[in-house]
Amino acid sequence: MYNEKIYLTPQEILDKEFKIDARGYRPQEVDKFLDMIIHDYTEFITTIKKQEKEIQALTDDNVNLKNEIRRLRSNIEAAEGSSSGSNKYVNNVDLLRRLSQLEKVVFGKNE
Repeated sequence: MYNEKIYLTPQEILDKEFKIDARGYRPQEVDKFLDMIIHDYTEFITTIKKQEKEIQALTDDNVNLKNEIRRLRSNIEAAEGSSSGSNKYVNNVDLLRRLSQLEKVVFGKNE
């Protein structure tokens, strides 16, 4: 089984054989089996929708974080380009602040 909510595997559906009465298949057995199939398909649809929403949220977060990284890299490059001997300590402090902000953006979302 895939998980405890899903009763059947595709192979189990394929291999299922119903006992034949004098009048044909037992309706209760067929109905019970079809109810399990309906439950599985409902569960699959719910799982797929949930995962699609999660994928979209993660994709949006990824795009936002990539944009933030690009912005911070350009700020770092600009700071490195304008750095001189006396301003180097100030620029390092600025870089550390920017890196700290990036860490908050990247890791702070999970808290």
